[in-house]
Parts: sequence; C-alpha cells; structure tokens
Amino acid sequence: MSTPPDGLPIYRVVTGPDDAAFCQRVSEAIALGYALHEGPAITFNGENVIVAQALVWRARPSP
Repeated sequence: MSTPPDGLPIYRVVTGPDDAAFCQRVSEAIALGYALHEGPAITFNGENVIVAQALVWRARPSP
C-alpha cells in the first residue's frame, strides 16, 4: 500500500501522557505501517510526563 489507510496523513504526531494507552497508540500506528521519525519529545506539565512521537508512513510498492 503506497498511502496510509482510511485517509490518514503520511506524517503524524501522537501525543499524550506517558502511559500504556500512549504506547498502544504508537504500537498500533507501527502495525499499520508507520515508522518512528526520530526520538520522542518529552515534557512535564506539572502533573504528568507528556510525550510526543512523530511517525511517517513507509510507502510500500503496490503488488
């Protein structure tokens, strides 16, 4: 598949608290065919650690 499914963009940034749900969202994007782009950005909002991870679509040649 040369484009992401369901009209998703080729570049995405997933953000959220550093928890299992965030990791699951990133894992699901990787399973769809996205690849990590660089390392995550991490900050602290006074209560929680917040993470942002950029993902890019790995274009696959059509069969």
